[in-house]
Amino acid sequence: MVNITWDSSGDLEWSNATASGVYNLGDIAWTLASTALVWIMIPGVGFFYSGLLRRKNALSMIYLSMMTVAMVSFQWFFWGYSLAFSDGANKYIGDLKYFALRNVLEQPSMGSTRVPAIVFCVFQLMFAAITPMIAIGAVAERSRLGPLLVFVFVWSTVVYDPIACWTWNSNGWSFMLGGLDFAGGTPVHISSGSAALAISLYLGKRRGYGTERLAYKPHNTTYVVLGTIFLWFGWFGFNGGSALSAGLRATQACIVTNLAASVGGLTWMLWDYRLERKWSVVGFCSGAIAGLVAITPGSGFVGSPAAVLFGFMAGTVCNFATQLKFLFKYDDTLDIFASHAIGGIVGNVLTGLFAQASIAANDGTVIPGGWLDHNYRQLGIQLADSVSGLTYSFVMTTIILWLMHFTPFLCLRCDEETEIIGVDDVEMGEFAYDYVGIESELMPRSEYNNGASGGGREPQHTGTITAESDLEKDSPAVA
Repeated sequence: MVNITWDSSGDLEWSNATASGVYNLGDIAWTLASTALVWIMIPGVGFFYSGLLRRKNALSMIYLSMMTVAMVSFQWFFWGYSLAFSDGANKYIGDLKYFALRNVLEQPSMGSTRVPAIVFCVFQLMFAAITPMIAIGAVAERSRLGPLLVFVFVWSTVVYDPIACWTWNSNGWSFMLGGLDFAGGTPVHISSGSAALAISLYLGKRRGYGTERLAYKPHNTTYVVLGTIFLWFGWFGFNGGSALSAGLRATQACIVTNLAASVGGLTWMLWDYRLERKWSVVGFCSGAIAGLVAITPGSGFVGSPAAVLFGFMAGTVCNFATQLKFLFKYDDTLDIFASHAIGGIVGNVLTGLFAQASIAANDGTVIPGGWLDHNYRQLGIQLADSVSGLTYSFVMTTIILWLMHFTPFLCLRCDEETEIIGVDDVEMGEFAYDYVGIESELMPRSEYNNGASGGGREPQHTGTITAESDLEKDSPAVA
């Protein structure tokens, strides 16, 4: 039982049988604001993915971003939070002590004694929600949408929650080993990137793979920029909010986040310029996100000079990693493995090299640091955590996909006709834009004037033009 009182400044004082402390209202406010910042990243991923696809599949990605928020919100309430952050957890996964968020309110949180558990819970929900959304971008243009509801719930339970537990729960094996992951290098990026690779291999190649048919440009570059803006903006809460305190460490996390994104964007753009002699905004946005991914695990542990290297290495390594899909012949439509799994590994490794005890100490956290502080074993710990997250996510995602495959109504791969027409029309009956074009592409020219039908949510309207005189009769006279 936790007793709550108020001190003279209005902060909440808590105490129980074994300890006492203060819930700082400023820290609570910053964490809740960061929650909102991370939330907006999720539709940001949807817009980013949508812009990179063809128009006939654009709406499905935006829909999936909202569906994921809703499904994971329920899963997190149901048992996700307890599986990840129960104080009764073992080294790999929690128990059901907080099932349906029982008793998750005023007691101290797993992450910090300065914010209550309910605040920490809703903040961590946003991380749990964005991770499967990053992964299921790999279904682009060739998946049924209904079974993804089941996939997101199961994947969050079987993959995300255990990795979050061993990384951030004080009972987790990586946490106890001394792994440094400030905001989700392994639980968020490596796990989602590895899952995206498994999904790409399971679904197989899209129709027209290896031909000019798939050599299309992004249908809406503005969406790509808009998604990047949402992501970059929200990442201040993603990394800065992970301090769970409105202090110097949060400020430092925000500084290195912005710097790594900036350098990553410039680096990727310049690598692309050397090949095409074009200043690519898509290349800049891709590099900025790679830089954000890489700095995520180290944002609360490294200084500003190191952030420049994080951005440069992410922009370089992730750019060249996009060629892996051509080398190994898998169809990762949106380069999720290259940007998130490889970018997360880059970030984990560099954190092992450049983590500083003095940076973490800005909020009283004590760590031995990385190679910069002569703690040479840290790199091995970071590699072990990275490989574990990569392998576990890939294997478990593959198992989930194959179990769904042998359940007829849960099979993810759509048929060829759906690929031709587009997932938006077949699966949703809606489009990202109000346009007429699909029918004219599919029907023979001789059938163009056989009638017209209205779509959308309105009743069907049909009519036939029989002769030129019909138009003339209904037209106003011209003086």
